Amino acid sequence: QVELVESGGGLVRAGGSLRLSCEAPGRTFSNYNMGWFRQAPGKEREFVAAISWNGKIIHYADSVKGRFTISRDNAENTVGLQMNSLKPEDTATYYCAKMSVHASGWFSTFDYDRWGRGTQVTVSS
Repeated sequence: QVELVESGGGLVRAGGSLRLSCEAPGRTFSNYNMGWFRQAPGKEREFVAAISWNGKIIHYADSVKGRFTISRDNAENTVGLQMNSLKPEDTATYYCAKMSVHASGWFSTFDYDRWGRGTQVTVSS
């Protein structure tokens, strides 16, 4: 079982930056596609970004394109999410997730079978 741990959340002003990190202590997820999702209060969990196991395929939600960058370092067993030009509407709990080997796509929560507990990102106006 791959346990995922997110870090790097916090409070930032609009226009600022944060970098989230996801790791799996004692485990490796270098063979898996990985994703970031977010969930704001009262809203459904939504796709943010995803990266293939070798880093060659990357997807972003339209709402974060050009502002967020997903990356991974398989040697360090980490996945990162660099978030720039943050907006108040980016406020949410951000979750790291491992894609299921049975996934049919990249963008649905049903395509992922392991989740971290999340890290809170709050962007003030």
